[in-house]
Amino acid sequence: MGRVDAIVTGAGGFIGGHLTKALLAEGRSVRAVDVKPLDEWYQLHDGAQNLSRDVSLLENAREITAGGAGEVFNLAADMGGMGFIENHKADCMLSVLTSTHVLQAAKEAGVDRFFYSSSACVYAADKQTDADVVALKEEDAYPAMPEDGYGWEKLFSERLARHFREDYGVATRVGRYHNVYGPNGTWTGGREKAPAAACRKVAMAVLTGDTEVEIWGDGEQTRSFMYVDDCITGTLKVTRGDFVEPINIGSAEMVSINQLFRIVSEIAGIELTYKHVPGALGVRGRNSDNTLIQKEFGWEPSTRLADGLEVTYRWVFDQAKAKLEGRAYTN
Repeated sequence: MGRVDAIVTGAGGFIGGHLTKALLAEGRSVRAVDVKPLDEWYQLHDGAQNLSRDVSLLENAREITAGGAGEVFNLAADMGGMGFIENHKADCMLSVLTSTHVLQAAKEAGVDRFFYSSSACVYAADKQTDADVVALKEEDAYPAMPEDGYGWEKLFSERLARHFREDYGVATRVGRYHNVYGPNGTWTGGREKAPAAACRKVAMAVLTGDTEVEIWGDGEQTRSFMYVDDCITGTLKVTRGDFVEPINIGSAEMVSINQLFRIVSEIAGIELTYKHVPGALGVRGRNSDNTLIQKEFGWEPSTRLADGLEVTYRWVFDQAKAKLEGRAYTN
């Protein structure tokens, strides 16, 4: 296919679409790849070479890396919010085929840099049993006790990236994403994460007049949520930097799920009542310790949750309204 500046796998997804847009804005040549048909991509950028390929197959991974690249960003994975990953552990773990084959193909093609998008789900569960959790440092991934299924695949693929660097000299970089949210992502259908689900439920309350919304569990479970623009900035910094170990890319602004819903309802200007129901909860508390990324890069994600949710809610509201009216919307 010929050398390009950047290859993005998972480009038809939420973060991948935003990353492709950012790389094109830098003037880079981009090969954007996703398993979904092009008409199902969340963002389709005319300036990129857009390909529908299943890169869990080695021959396809070799095809899309042929000719080499300055940077490969492997964001492709079968994943979603807690409701998805707790009920699709085998599907999540099968993403190891993508992680393995894209890395192997990138090595063979002699790419300059390889970024692997890992997750805070790699962190040991016994350090996340309290809602008032101590923020997670990078070393808290070991002794290993990650999220079952999805977290194990991510942790294995981190190790694989490390050993490709040590054994083969591939310049691998790993970022551990913490709960990325923003517009142009999954907001319905079961794979959406908590911020998008909250935005959808509040938007539907506004649109239908039904002001009772459901929250899984007691709502006191805690998380930090990172706006997608910060995620992209952090990804590019880590990829192009000299630090080689896995590093947190996440906001340190921790809130409960109840607080998350209250912020969205304030943005929407609506008063709601909450019905707490059984649902997939994941760990009790999780937050990002940003000491290392501050030290190595003089930076950390800084978009206030309320500000990022303002943009996200407006986008989700428009999508929900279009769905109710039978018009085109983004899944």
